[in-house]
Amino acid sequence: MAVLRVNPFEGARSVLFVHAHPDDETLSSGGVILRLVERGVRVTLLTATRGERGGVVPELRELVRGDPEVLTGIRLGELRQAVQALGIADAYFLGEPPARAAGLPPRSYGDSGMRWVTPTVAGPFDDAPADALTRAPEAEVVADVLALIRHVQPDVVVSYDHQGGYGHPDHRCIRTAALLASRAAGVPFAELVDPDVPGAFVIDASDLLDGIADALRAHATQLTVDGDCVVHCGGQREPIATVVGVRLVPPDARIG
Repeated sequence: MAVLRVNPFEGARSVLFVHAHPDDETLSSGGVILRLVERGVRVTLLTATRGERGGVVPELRELVRGDPEVLTGIRLGELRQAVQALGIADAYFLGEPPARAAGLPPRSYGDSGMRWVTPTVAGPFDDAPADALTRAPEAEVVADVLALIRHVQPDVVVSYDHQGGYGHPDHRCIRTAALLASRAAGVPFAELVDPDVPGAFVIDASDLLDGIADALRAHATQLTVDGDCVVHCGGQREPIATVVGVRLVPPDARIG
């Protein structure tokens, strides 16, 4: 039996994207965001961490000098540029109002870091800092995402698949929180998947390649744009994602 491909954005006026670090919004969903904005949809972005443990392209490593605070400041500026390039209406950080549960003081969720398990699959480090997203109580993270969902009142919430795209622990953590918060709010949740995954609704943004590339260039500490490809700080080279699958997750689907 064929799996029905449902457009998660049919009739949507407002969509909330939930990502782990600055640059994920463009790398994972830049084409989807640009297409939605083109069609008049209001897009809001929630970023869980400031990416302070991210790598840096070789030519800029001396600028950062291994100082997480310096890198954090730069990445915040890069995210602002990318948000503007993508046409995102509002962008928030997890732990700061309105993405903070009522009655709790603001907090900053730290980047948990990662290690490569294989050339394409990431896993957790054993040295995630005490303030790391993955060390925070799940209930607190969910409550913060839920607070923003209730503030924004989106028609759809979008985040990673159950593997976090490529396994990054922060991706997997925020995906779980976004899914649980969406269910608590009664809002449909959609995951970013490979276009060939059964049930994926395919969004082809090939005609928006230049716009995606412009947003990617904002994240200059993390990557380099070379034609229609992106070169990551670790040297990995891949085509810019212009064709993306998005799949609705049933309310009764497993969490992990």
